Amino acid sequence: MAFILGSGSPRRLELLAQLGISPDDIRPPDIDETPHKGEQPRPYCTRIAREKAEAVQAGPDDVVLCADTTVALGRRILGKPESVAEAAEFLLALSGRRHRVITAVAVRRGDRIWEKDVVSQVRMKRLSDLELNGYLATGDWEGKAGGYAIQGPAGALIPWISGSFTGIVGLPLAETANLLHVAGLNTKTEAA
Repeated sequence: MAFILGSGSPRRLELLAQLGISPDDIRPPDIDETPHKGEQPRPYCTRIAREKAEAVQAGPDDVVLCADTTVALGRRILGKPESVAEAAEFLLALSGRRHRVITAVAVRRGDRIWEKDVVSQVRMKRLSDLELNGYLATGDWEGKAGGYAIQGPAGALIPWISGSFTGIVGLPLAETANLLHVAGLNTKTEAA
């Protein structure tokens, strides 16, 4: 049995290390992550995590872990900004408001898939022009859903969360450990 991480995210790799496990291989799947017309953020996030898990090539006894993190402002899905202008647009939309960060996790072993999604609430402070431009200049927004990462410099812009901090970062550890256990993979948090 091999453990395969279907993600190129260094944050997910670091979070797995907190569970005392490291993947035998990393195989980020290449799938179309375009939301369907009218698709809501939570079902979208769950669908993408499942499609990622289904797309990873693995043996019948291998355990595959995939996840997707989506930032939702109401019904609007804020994906990874493609430019600094789009990152600024996202951050201005989030400024001074609460939003949801949804992380869906899918674990596959053979033909079975176990899934869980975790929804956290996040409030971003009202951003001044200086704060907005300062953050954009760090480049930390690149490749991040919603245009920010709470574990980086943007942490100073987030005065309040409710939910799973590790879920906001990209992999809710309690839920992930449980899914891996059900799939037959032990973590450091379990007795040997």
